[in-house]
Amino acid sequence: MKTLKCVLGLALAVAACAAQAQIEKPDVHIAVGGKTALYYLPLTITERLGYFKSEGLNVRISDFPGGTRSLEAVVGGSADVVSGSYEHTINMQSRKQNFQAFVLMGAAPQITIAISNKLAAKYKGPRDLKGLKVGVSAPGSSTNMVIDYFIAQAGLKPTDISIIGLGGAGAAIIAAVDQGRVDAISQTDPAVTMLEKAGKVKVIAETRTPEGTVKIFGGPMPAASLYAPVEFVKKYPNTVQALTNATVRALKWMQAASPQQILSTVPEEYLLGNQAMYLYAYNNVKSAYSADGYFPEAGPKTTLKALASFNSNIHPDQINLAQTYTNEFVKKANAKYGK
Repeated sequence: MKTLKCVLGLALAVAACAAQAQIEKPDVHIAVGGKTALYYLPLTITERLGYFKSEGLNVRISDFPGGTRSLEAVVGGSADVVSGSYEHTINMQSRKQNFQAFVLMGAAPQITIAISNKLAAKYKGPRDLKGLKVGVSAPGSSTNMVIDYFIAQAGLKPTDISIIGLGGAGAAIIAAVDQGRVDAISQTDPAVTMLEKAGKVKVIAETRTPEGTVKIFGGPMPAASLYAPVEFVKKYPNTVQALTNATVRALKWMQAASPQQILSTVPEEYLLGNQAMYLYAYNNVKSAYSADGYFPEAGPKTTLKALASFNSNIHPDQINLAQTYTNEFVKKANAKYGK
């Protein structure tokens, strides 16, 4: 009997090693811009619940002040994968650099535009933002894209406002408003909710929900995702599959999790000293998370249209949307963890 148990144990060990061997690159470095924001909650959940390790990955996550900075890390070769906004894959293709998103975490951008309460009484519409200092996570980031698109609908150009990079950390965003360094913000939660509830800003547009997103952009707007150079996706398909499996598993866990389970999983420092407010902010954006990791077919089209409306370097007829994202890995991940 002891011999049989040893044989079975050895067989299981061999099987585990074989599964591990299928992953071409078990050590993966992910770059993210503003990890403490609710925008990136699925990444934090995946990491904290050990789902990357369960898939045979050793993931290291580096946090940068904004999505453009995390993208630069991958472009420069110091990181492998970006946890960031899908639209960067379109931007990069317009610059002849091919990136591909392979799992969607955010079904809506969760970005809110708000104006300082000191100026709120005079605000009538987007044109009133002309000449103001607007705090975003980083120039060129998704938060920058949303404010550029918003003012473009009123005939303004990106140069009609002053963009101030504040990083993605909630404390820095709150401090910038308190100190009067910005007149308005285009930012994510929980910082915006905290400022709003404190009576320091007035919300003038939001993409916290799919409904709010459609109201601004006219369709679904894919947001947070995992994306990488196309060469990486092609060279390490099993690694990409493992990353996708872990993420989809986390997304499904989030759909069933209670607010208290979310709270107990998130690092204490992410809460900005106010658990109740963090939960309030989480409830504001809960519907913005993808339930299964799939990119909706209409989403990339909405994104391309939005980007082209204010960025003269993006020509829709020169962009191959099919190369900017794939649902191939998500389909397999959902088959593994149930529909």
